[in-house]
Parts: sequence; C-alpha cells; structure tokens
Amino acid sequence: MASWLESLMSPAKTWVLSRRLREYGNILNSYLKGRTEAKAEIKPLPSLEEVEKIIGYRFNNHSLLDEAFTHPSYHKESVSYERLEYVGDAVLNLLVAKEQFSMYPNLPPGSLTPLRAANVDTEKLARAAVQHNFHQYIRHGNPVLKKRIQSFIDVLPKHPVHSHGLIDAPKVLADVVESTVGAVFIDSNCSIDTTWEVASYLLKPMITPESLQTNAVKKLFEICQKYKLKVRLVDLWSQDGTYKVFVNNQLKGKGICHEKKEIALNRAANDAYKEVVRKMSMTRSPDAGY
Repeated sequence: MASWLESLMSPAKTWVLSRRLREYGNILNSYLKGRTEAKAEIKPLPSLEEVEKIIGYRFNNHSLLDEAFTHPSYHKESVSYERLEYVGDAVLNLLVAKEQFSMYPNLPPGSLTPLRAANVDTEKLARAAVQHNFHQYIRHGNPVLKKRIQSFIDVLPKHPVHSHGLIDAPKVLADVVESTVGAVFIDSNCSIDTTWEVASYLLKPMITPESLQTNAVKKLFEICQKYKLKVRLVDLWSQDGTYKVFVNNQLKGKGICHEKKEIALNRAANDAYKEVVRKMSMTRSPDAGY
C-alpha cells in the first residue's frame, strides 16, 4: 500500500497530474466564460406594457397579457397562449361575421363566408402581427421561429395585401393575434364592443369584396374550363415538396414548398394560370400553343 502511494506521489506523476488539472481548469474557465458571454449577448425582451400602448387597451389582469405572448416552447412552468388563442379564434370569427353582416346587407352567405375567412386566415393575422410588431414581444424557446418569421417578413413586399396561399405564414404570428384578442375579451368581462375596438384596429386594412381575390387553383380551373383546356395536377410533394400542373399535357406550372403541400399546389397553379393568360392574350384562340 505504501509503495503504491509513493509511486502515485512521485515527482514525475505529480507533475503530470498538476498539468492535467490546469488543463481541465482552463477548459472549465473557457466554458464558464462562454456561458457568461452568451448570456450577456441575449437581449432582454421588450416590456409587454408597450403592447398595451399598441392596441390601446390597458389590462386589469396583466397575467393574461403575459400568457397571450408566451409560446409553448418558452418554459415548462409558464402558461402558454394556447387557451387564449382558442378563445380569440372563436371571438374573431364572430366579430368579423357580425361586422360584415352589417356592412354588406346584400351579400349572400356564399359571398360572406370566403370574405370572413380571408380576414381571419393565418396569413392575414400574421400580417397584422408584423404590422404591429407583435413578433418582437413573443416569449419562446425555439430559435427556428425567428428565422421563419424573418423569411415571412422578407417576402411581404411582393404581396402587399394578401398572397392568397402563395407564401408560408408562420402560425405563431397568427396565434399571438388571436391570443391577444382572446385576452382582451376575457379581461374586459367578455365585452364585444371593447374587443372589437382592439380587433378592428389590428386587422386594418380589412379585405373587402372588391379586394378579395380567388384562389389560384380555382382561377386556373375557371380559365381552362372557359377555353376548354384539360388540366392535370401531379402531386410530387411527398417526394420532393413539389406540385406540377399540366395543361393539355404540357407542363405549365411547378410549385415548391417543403413546409406545406397546399402552398406548393397554389404556387404551381398560379404559374400555370399566368402562363395560360399569357398564351390566351397572345393568340385569343382556345387551342393555340397547346
């Protein structure tokens, strides 16, 4: 036993142990320094009191506002916006339907339904969130969300009012608009008037019957039916995220969107529609060029 201790504490081995301890100490110090610097780089989130100024409503119960901007990925012990989003979704649909029923007394339900849907769909609400800078106040722990939101913001100038299914709007942006409306509704003792003041401000400008556009797929089939052209949709989304559109057996449109199948289809249909319109304007003949 004594000989083992003596060999362990020999000058040569003591020097080796000392050097290794210094190396481990340097590694630990570097790690702790990196952690400290990383924390220092994290910018504090803006105060949610600024949201109250944006929407023009002061909350009686501020925990509702905190909840409205807390994404499920933030902290396990935090209450996320999901329940308020559920309320806000229902309330928004009711309020928009009520408003349009009064504004357009001559519109039938078949025209009111797509108009309401366009004013409360994911893209419309996501645009409202960006317009009022809601994305800067979302509490979340998912770094991918920030990139998706920025990508969405970057393409908005190409579609000033609505893309009608051509761009991928992050659901989280629509969620916080719905949860904010839900929070106001609950906080105001379910006041329809107070909630509509906030909701109508967030949704401006509203999509009107004049500005409402038809979905790209519907437009494609309508124009092809008019000119007696045969449309064939090829679904390759599960393979490579694409959709292809053939008109009279010629490829006229291809859409790509790995995130959502519907958007890939809309993009392909939109390309094909524009190509058909171009051909028809040039020839004015149903079968020219096909």
